[in-house]
Amino acid sequence: METNEIKFCAKPNGKLHYPHTILTGFGFLASSIAWAIYDPYITKLLNFLLNKSTTITEWSVKLNEAFPKLAEFAAANGEDVATAAGGITLVPLFIGIIMTFDNIFGVIFQPTFGKLSDNTHSRFGKRRPYVIFGAPVAAVLFAIIPLVAIKIGSIPLTMLFIILFVFVMSLWRAPVVALMPDLTPNELRSEGNAVINLMGGAGSAMGLFAGTIVTAVYCAVTGLSSKAENWDEIQTFPYVFLLGSVVMIIGMLVVFFFVKEPDSRIIKAKGEINQAVDEEARRKAEKEAEKAEKAARKAEKLTPDKRRSLIFMLMALFFLFCGTNAVQTFFALFAGEILGKTTAQATIMTTAFAAASALAALPAGWLGKKFGRKKTIMGGLLIFIIAFATYLITAKAGIDALSGVFIWVALIVGGAANMFITVNTLPLVLEIGGIDKVGTFTGYYYTATFSAQIATPIIYGIIRMFTGTYMSLFYYCPVAFVLSFLCILVVRHGEAQTISDEMLEQIRDENED
Repeated sequence: METNEIKFCAKPNGKLHYPHTILTGFGFLASSIAWAIYDPYITKLLNFLLNKSTTITEWSVKLNEAFPKLAEFAAANGEDVATAAGGITLVPLFIGIIMTFDNIFGVIFQPTFGKLSDNTHSRFGKRRPYVIFGAPVAAVLFAIIPLVAIKIGSIPLTMLFIILFVFVMSLWRAPVVALMPDLTPNELRSEGNAVINLMGGAGSAMGLFAGTIVTAVYCAVTGLSSKAENWDEIQTFPYVFLLGSVVMIIGMLVVFFFVKEPDSRIIKAKGEINQAVDEEARRKAEKEAEKAEKAARKAEKLTPDKRRSLIFMLMALFFLFCGTNAVQTFFALFAGEILGKTTAQATIMTTAFAAASALAALPAGWLGKKFGRKKTIMGGLLIFIIAFATYLITAKAGIDALSGVFIWVALIVGGAANMFITVNTLPLVLEIGGIDKVGTFTGYYYTATFSAQIATPIIYGIIRMFTGTYMSLFYYCPVAFVLSFLCILVVRHGEAQTISDEMLEQIRDENED
């Protein structure tokens, strides 16, 4: 019996169905708003909690007593060591450790649940069950986190809900990303991915402006002023998280009621019938494919030069993501301590970084094709280094007017530079391996980047602990970028254009973070 093969995100005339694709993108929007709120606000909540913790203070005291030279070193670097701990504090280190949880869970659980959804068969389809269950549960946990942290003040309970939240988010993250490719013909997926990324960008923008919206409404209702001396932005945090939770649930409801994913039980049954008919042919094909794969592996071993290029490219990726992830994770604390900004104001500043990245996406791809991927990546790193160093120099010189301008320049120019780099790194890595090893080299790429995202909050947390100021963020990042630049200099392969843009889009769809 013939069935209608037209997919949900495609029209009968073979073009992309934009309204349907937008509806599908509400799941990604729901995920994006949560992560946009998570980094800046969770770091502030942890800073609030850990600085009040007698246990952390006691541990810090013991550390200072055991190693008094640490406090002397910190004092020499300008840190105020007249703290409750009698010297350095362990708070930044613990913030860094906790902020790795989402990346660790992403590495461990996202692929697991992505594969599990591949084999899920229900009347709601393969992917939607995970979104329908995961999004509302994650929304409830998300809303509870600030209540436990602020109202109860319990670190163990706050940690429990953070861990539960990042686990549940990892449960439905991969399925929601896979939903659009499932519902879109292969030839339309690049166009569909642009719509999905637009929806994700809308979710991120809502998350970044959530604090500003909530602060304005809160002040209007209570009659308080955000500029008053007794103003404490922490009191608005539960409402910011609640706004994110509401949007997450709305996104889930849109996917549940308006996105039509085929009943995967029927697809499974048809597949089993076809499989029984073609079993013998399939076995023969698999044997031939296995022989061909073994032959290809022998023929396609990397030469020593290519292996060196791959190793240094992966090292460059590690250092690059160490720098960019540190900015994303700790910028709210930097803005609060150094710039005197609220979390809401800090998130608006990071919007400039995100917006510049989005606008630079197409030029970055064009530059990579015109001048070469390696040159474009190195150019982006140089821009990053110069922009961040310029702000640091003016800030250390005490030129407040200039440093106030250059922090915005650093964010905007750095955002564009970030896209010049990231757009060209994945294709460069894949080209080193060749078209027959795309899966393997995609794994290498994401191993390097996820490793950096796990390591850098801890590494920078230690650096912040010893330097005593979040200004060290603008030492740490340029150093990471310089190390990345030096590694890129050694790379000699990866410029050939054998990996198509469509293939790159599909790989990115399958590995979104």
